Amino acid sequence: MKILTVDIGGNNVKVLLQGETRKRKFPSGPQLTPQQMLAGIKTITEDWKYDHVSIGFPGPVKDDKPVREPVNLGTGWVDFNYARSFGCPVRMINDAAMQATGSYTGGEMLFLGLGTGLGTVLIYNDCTIPMELGHLPYKKERSFEEYLGTAGLERLGIKKWKKHVLNVIRILTDAFGPEYVVLGGGNAKKFTAEELPDNVILGDNMNAFVGGVRLWEATKQE
Repeated sequence: MKILTVDIGGNNVKVLLQGETRKRKFPSGPQLTPQQMLAGIKTITEDWKYDHVSIGFPGPVKDDKPVREPVNLGTGWVDFNYARSFGCPVRMINDAAMQATGSYTGGEMLFLGLGTGLGTVLIYNDCTIPMELGHLPYKKERSFEEYLGTAGLERLGIKKWKKHVLNVIRILTDAFGPEYVVLGGGNAKKFTAEELPDNVILGDNMNAFVGGVRLWEATKQE
């Protein structure tokens, strides 16, 4: 089995073949359709051979398909036939859940993905539970995501944004009681390890590709 992992982001689509060490990418954006994604992947992976595909999708996923059209991409994602288009078996999961799966080291873990929005995932004894906590109300009639996402960072500035991130970590830790929290996503790198509580670990975006391989292993998913 040779697995190609695809991480669909708002700015770039990133891909990595199992066994390779350097990912490849091409620009994404608000007009990107699944047909364009497929064409881009075929172009940049023409020298790679694979027989299984894992996709991290920026939105809710059920039964290896998007539940609804993504906010930051084009349309046509819900009805697209991914397995037929790639010509091989495809597994799809929420993008934060894929990075969380690759970051997991056992026990109970809460994953928070700091990117365009806020990805939230709980993993308990190998059972992955993607959540949509970013849409819950937080302050001044805004959601967690509106404070911790990129728009919140730009509105608040780095100092206030970090305070809100740490506050939300405390709130969600009290609510779920995880053994540890992994802070991932593109904006997690704005923190240093010294700025975080002892139970919070800085993740690595490359863990998304580890998660893509693990999707084909024995990890249970809810």
